[in-house]
Amino acid sequence: MTAALEHSALQRWQQEPQRFIHEVLRDPESGQPFQLFAAEREFLSRAYQTDDSGRLVYSDQCWAAPKKTGKSAFAAVNLLLATLVHGGRFSEGYACANDLELAQGRVFLAARRICEASPYLKREAVITQSRIEFPQTGATITALGSDYAGAAGANPVISSFDELWGYTSERSRRLWDEMVPSPARKISCRLVTTYAGFEGESTLLEDLYKRGLKQPQVGLDLHAGDGLLMYWTHEPQAPWQTEGWLAEMRRSLRPNQYLRMIENRFVTSKSGF
Repeated sequence: MTAALEHSALQRWQQEPQRFIHEVLRDPESGQPFQLFAAEREFLSRAYQTDDSGRLVYSDQCWAAPKKTGKSAFAAVNLLLATLVHGGRFSEGYACANDLELAQGRVFLAARRICEASPYLKREAVITQSRIEFPQTGATITALGSDYAGAAGANPVISSFDELWGYTSERSRRLWDEMVPSPARKISCRLVTTYAGFEGESTLLEDLYKRGLKQPQVGLDLHAGDGLLMYWTHEPQAPWQTEGWLAEMRRSLRPNQYLRMIENRFVTSKSGF
């Protein structure tokens, strides 16, 4: 983290990631500590497990849930956690954008707002439109667009990919490839937060999903193995995803889009209920 925080606290947060989230990070909307869902807590309990050499067991991680579950905030929390707690000096975190959004999109904006709302981080961070710097340790979080050539040479602790279903172009696929976890770092991962895409179109996400389903189930909707930790649920998780909201979504969305965005299921243009 920063020199202003004691080494003992850093060790505690490395062992118990949820304590860092509760003690340091603040929800920008309420100003209060984040309240994690049970599934988020279970995911975090495994996400930073290391092997005997100290390397991450799961260098690819996927969190897939229905629309409006708070995926961008969860990605931002992990972006800050990995970069500041597990990255060490000169750690690099990246918020990657797909072809459908600007580089300063949802996850980077969420991380920026968390920093501004969290007293510890606000004192230490230098925030610009596309970069958050922590001068005392040289740690940085950068918004990165789909310019894969610009990503060459990156040495990420974490690369966050939001809505991977939209990574359908060759440029975006090359960005995914460029941000492969770094062998030079013991803690290095790619984190995907998304809902489902289109069969035969969202092939990058579809391949990751199929790979995850082949792994042992270690919890409710949670699979782990072959370097991949994947949570993929079809059920609403957030308290604000009420029956009334679900009914509104059924009225507002076409059937196949309801299946994709609200039930988190891959669809084709001919999919129905």
